[in-house]
Amino acid sequence: MAASAQAAITVTAPAKINLTLHVCGQRADNYHLLDSLVVFAGVGDRITVSPADHLQLKMTGPFGGALANEPDNLVLRAARLLAATHKVTRGANITLEKNLPVASGIGGGSADAAATLVACGRLWNTGPLTLKDTDIAAALGADVPVCLRGVPAFMSGIGEIIEAAPTLPEAWLVLVNPGEPLATKAVFAALAGRFSPAMARDGFKTLADAKSLADALKLYTNDLALPALEILPSIAAVLTALEETPGCLLARLSGSGPTCFGLFGNGAAAATAAAQLAAAHPRWWAVAAPVLKPGKPSEL
Repeated sequence: MAASAQAAITVTAPAKINLTLHVCGQRADNYHLLDSLVVFAGVGDRITVSPADHLQLKMTGPFGGALANEPDNLVLRAARLLAATHKVTRGANITLEKNLPVASGIGGGSADAAATLVACGRLWNTGPLTLKDTDIAAALGADVPVCLRGVPAFMSGIGEIIEAAPTLPEAWLVLVNPGEPLATKAVFAALAGRFSPAMARDGFKTLADAKSLADALKLYTNDLALPALEILPSIAAVLTALEETPGCLLARLSGSGPTCFGLFGNGAAAATAAAQLAAAHPRWWAVAAPVLKPGKPSEL
């Protein structure tokens, strides 16, 4: 197929949710050591690529404008990294449909970078990605390796150690963002050495339903919640609103925030909760989405 006739390729970039997040220490190079149970939600961004002589990036979607003035978007960095690794001299027209809030703690930028690696890899016929997870984490961000897999997993080290999670029960999420960005770097700085031990894994085996998952999660924390609240107190209102919503089994901050999630047992309850929260708080971003399961098509 001639390059000019090659069809556009679209890859979804689902939101990454940290159901738990322990910060276990800090290396001499200032990278933090993490231990997290990560899942992906059926809502997210989209990356579309088509042939071009040079790399070009276009932003669309409800949150595309928030990235318009970035001089070097993570999507372009991912494409350049892949091209350099495989000595690709062609370019790509890249469109980022930005449906997730920016700087929101749900891995939007990392998921976009991972989707770009996949999409450009298909466009350029590079074959399997040869970069090591350590290289990807260091070059593009700690969350990119787990986003490349896109399935429930335990993430540790600086993000480069990925272990498959046990099969988790069906569950739904309500994601709520207060409409204010929160810089990850600032939250980690405010953590100020408040570290936790690594999580035990056995408690997540053979969970019967969403309630048992919520009970298992309550044994662990998100260590970034307290410093995030110290910087952005409005997170507390989001958590309280989620906790008071009928059917919510657990409310917690995701990642460095400010997006919070509520865990629900069924889609109807989650959809009702998201609609109620959006109506009561017009400035908030509130959506319901299933927890994506391995082997099932994305519902994005």
